[in-house]
Amino acid sequence: MKLSVVIVNFNVKYYLEQTICSVYRAARNLELDVWVVDNASTDGSQEYITHRYPQVHYLYNEENVGFSRANNQAIRLSEGEYVLLLNPDTIVGEDVLDACVRFLDDHPQAGAVGVSMLKDDGGFAWESRRGVPTPFTSFCKMSGLCSLFPKSRTFGKYYMRYLDKDQVNEIEIISGAFNMLRRSTLDRVGLLDETFFMYGEDIDLSYRILLGGYQNYYLPVHIVHYKGESTKKSSFRYVHTFYNAMLIFFNKHFRRKHLFLSWLIHLAVVLRGALDLLKNKCLHQQADPDDEAAGNRVLCLGGREALAEMKKILEDNGMEAVLVETDEERMPEGHLTEGLDFTAYDRVAYDVDAYSFQCILQQLYRGCARKPLLLGTYSRQWGHLITHKRIWYGKN
Repeated sequence: MKLSVVIVNFNVKYYLEQTICSVYRAARNLELDVWVVDNASTDGSQEYITHRYPQVHYLYNEENVGFSRANNQAIRLSEGEYVLLLNPDTIVGEDVLDACVRFLDDHPQAGAVGVSMLKDDGGFAWESRRGVPTPFTSFCKMSGLCSLFPKSRTFGKYYMRYLDKDQVNEIEIISGAFNMLRRSTLDRVGLLDETFFMYGEDIDLSYRILLGGYQNYYLPVHIVHYKGESTKKSSFRYVHTFYNAMLIFFNKHFRRKHLFLSWLIHLAVVLRGALDLLKNKCLHQQADPDDEAAGNRVLCLGGREALAEMKKILEDNGMEAVLVETDEERMPEGHLTEGLDFTAYDRVAYDVDAYSFQCILQQLYRGCARKPLLLGTYSRQWGHLITHKRIWYGKN
């Protein structure tokens, strides 16, 4: 087995379905198996996914055992030469898996690779490449120096914005949303540290890979990461879990070397956590760009039957569907075509049976520079239109 894909799910069955669909499309030239570990979902995920993808290995936990432990369950059972840790709220382009596997085949010193993660409006997610959060790097991030001097190799190392995002680069930290790992590397440095319930485990694993003598890389191939579809970032639990993970990482790797800074780091983390909680609650109360107040016109691109179904779904939900019958070959530029007044829309919905995921992501990324359009995807097989934070339900 060349590649084992491991996805941890918690109550996001429709996003998970889309992710699995994109994985199988991207694996046409690969020997691959897919493992889903379900952390006690209550939305019927197991029955829904196993009915549509009976070839998936589905492990159901009676309780939420956390991200690290759930991933480790599947890693131990899988046999792939490479292991991909993948979030259930992602879309993988058809070129991504081949590119990552070829890179690992050609670079034996590479312990793991990450990719270019896009937000649902096509913007680049800076957490695609990060530096090790040493005490100084963490101070720069929490104090705002990282934002003030983003291209500085001294103050801006947390997000490494001084690197070209369209080039292959050696980096330090790979996001757990998409992390393709060499199994022999995991055999040497160990699996995910189960002390981390959620968050921080990707930082810890990436750092241990570096300490083990391997290198981590970033490849400029695209995925979409809806980023925390099952997480409410305005909640106390999220902020507490996230910043507690940062403390676990500091205590594990830097406490002995920086004992005199320990109390200061703990205080800074607590204060920053409180500020983030307040900030997130304020933002949560404001209008969301993906809710109905953002505009009700959706540009729909695809085949005739899919367009008719999208139109009905949107109109049943008080939205206006503007239909353009097309496909990847007839209008490869999608919503960037000169003949379309794309500035009149806030959302663009693609029929994924008429467009490859790779093409959709390329158009999303290119279009962001002109006018960001929030992404929607539809398949007649799914019967519902998926966007970030909103699913419009249809026949299924």
